[in-house]
Amino acid sequence: MNVDLESLAEATSGAIGSLISTTILYPLDTCKTKYQADARSHGRTRYRNLTDVLLEAISNGQVLSLYQGLGTKNLQSFISQFVYFYGYSYFKRLYLDKSGYKSIGTKANLVIAAAAGACTAIVTQPLDTASSRMQTSAFGKSKGLLKTLTEGSWSDAFDGLSISLLLTSNPAIQYTVFDQLKQRVLKDKQSKAEKGSSPESLSAFMAFLLGAISKSIATCLTYPAIRCKVIIQAADSDEASSKTKIKSQKTVSSVLYGIWKREGIVGYFKGLQAQILKTVLSSALLLMIKEKISATTWVLILALKRYLLLPARRVKNL
Repeated sequence: MNVDLESLAEATSGAIGSLISTTILYPLDTCKTKYQADARSHGRTRYRNLTDVLLEAISNGQVLSLYQGLGTKNLQSFISQFVYFYGYSYFKRLYLDKSGYKSIGTKANLVIAAAAGACTAIVTQPLDTASSRMQTSAFGKSKGLLKTLTEGSWSDAFDGLSISLLLTSNPAIQYTVFDQLKQRVLKDKQSKAEKGSSPESLSAFMAFLLGAISKSIATCLTYPAIRCKVIIQAADSDEASSKTKIKSQKTVSSVLYGIWKREGIVGYFKGLQAQILKTVLSSALLLMIKEKISATTWVLILALKRYLLLPARRVKNL
């Protein structure tokens, strides 16, 4: 079976970029997630702002607990970005080959990105749910991946899948905006360069800036669904008194109604600043790292392919 090496290179560089950015920003991600999940307090908020979460960890001597669930998050992040970038690159190349177009339009780009996102959400949903439960557990009381996944039924591992599928519009918007901005910047740079010169590439700063802009736009448009998903996947609070009550809190309609009843329309955007700060930095770092290592990844994959083909050629010659 032939492997699309270009898509494989894109997927590998994207996954490595995601792994690095997730590890660097994980404490911020934990604080952000616990702050967003604070809606389960039935009107009594534990955290007034993002720094309250950090201060709680410091005062309890549980600073290292800001990294609880990091292994699961990294695994989920690596797999999701690999699947997403491979699917996105593969579907885009397939579309161009079948349509005969030299470039892809905005509408087609959105559809392709959403399709890649849907495949990613289905594959990685159990890991996504587990990492959210680990992050929202009390500091120092997070359970391992296997125990977290086996606590409830198999369907519980897919809590929030419907919203995850809805949120495929987030990376679809993000990468579409990024690609369009990237094409414009490179086009301007190429027009200013001398004819016959090598193709231009984005600088680290420009890739970071375009990544931040594209993710900010996507986050603002999809944030209510993002917060709803965090609340659904959050670890069960000690206040829950029955399984019936716990289950009702995990339905989309009850979460939406609960936010509206306790906090009003503003509640749907609680933690937006924290979400933008974390996701913008993460996505900008991811895209910056991906841009800088993609060429090296491509060379390594070609070298690996050549190395693997040598034994086959020797066998044929025998």
